[in-house]
Amino acid sequence: MYTYSTTVLHQLLSLLPEQQFQTFVGQHEADKYVKRFTCFNQLTTLLYAQITGKECLREIESDLRILDSTWGELGIKSVARSTLAYANEHRPAAIFESLFYVLFKQCQSLSQEQSFSFKNPLHAIDATSVSLCLSLFDWAKFRTQKGALRIHTDLNIRNQIPDILDLTDGKTHEVTVVQDMDFSRYTKGTVFVMDRGYNDYALLQRMKAAGHHFVVRRKKNAQTFALRVHRLAKGKGVLRDERVAFALPTAQHNYPQDLRQVTFVDDEGEIYEYLTDEFRLSAANIAEIYKRRWDIETFFRWVKQNLKIKTFLGTSKNAVLTQIWVAMIYFLLLKWIAHCIHFTKSLTEMARKLAATCMHHFQLLEVLCCTEKGLQKLHRAREGPQMSIF
Repeated sequence: MYTYSTTVLHQLLSLLPEQQFQTFVGQHEADKYVKRFTCFNQLTTLLYAQITGKECLREIESDLRILDSTWGELGIKSVARSTLAYANEHRPAAIFESLFYVLFKQCQSLSQEQSFSFKNPLHAIDATSVSLCLSLFDWAKFRTQKGALRIHTDLNIRNQIPDILDLTDGKTHEVTVVQDMDFSRYTKGTVFVMDRGYNDYALLQRMKAAGHHFVVRRKKNAQTFALRVHRLAKGKGVLRDERVAFALPTAQHNYPQDLRQVTFVDDEGEIYEYLTDEFRLSAANIAEIYKRRWDIETFFRWVKQNLKIKTFLGTSKNAVLTQIWVAMIYFLLLKWIAHCIHFTKSLTEMARKLAATCMHHFQLLEVLCCTEKGLQKLHRAREGPQMSIF
């Protein structure tokens, strides 16, 4: 139980594995010759920027000066924005990436938030783009007059934790990243659900060869022919359930086995065709699996709305990647805290409370369990009577 002698931000930092972080710093010699603003100071500052939604270095510099005594408790003295800019540009983003994956391993033990009528692990693979100004972010090639960063993600649907994150320029195709994935690291029988963009038949063959399953939406120009009815169409919305094979020689070469094609109509009347190598689950289950692909879209939307990954504190590739990794570290912290204290409200509500109190000497657990009125009482109790200027 934390006391009020430390700030909420300090209590959040205490949840991070600082010793392992310092190991990563040492591996890159990132603190060599550093006298004042260390890598952990950099992490602290960037995490503060994420929590409070700061959009520029000048805002952070101003806060460091105004709250200098509070920052002093965190081991940080007033830092010029040029110092933070230099750190973001030159200290390897890989340090923060490594910290993310340490936290990820810790979060793998989170209880499963989602339950299904089948036991297979379920993962959704997709990517989202963040638009960038090409003249400022010249490394982020996308189109002739436009820049972009692409975030490739494998989301564990059961615990809503991103399993893999890969950050590339906007030109890198989704399939290119997934082709490099090591499928042997997943539990046998994992089901991967993907949209049309992942209709790479050699990739699907690799998933199957590794002992996994896939559910992917069929491309409109994919040529298949029916071999026989797999099962009679049962379940709401199921139109057809067939065993099929690819018709074109190239597709047959890349995926020579039979597939299952499920045709489904949703409540709005839109028709979907799914391809899968899973023949045991019901057609309704296959449709349910694909419907849960929407979870990764929800994840992307939440990240873009609640984390600072659309405006950046630096323009170099290293600075941008560092900021995104720290944003995702903050996301994992939120998930971990929500799990540990059985937080019943949304992560957005938790983030709001932390933003309002992170530099106050409140107890973290008390802050998160308080209602809005309770937080107002905490603030008033800490501030005491206000002097009148009249």
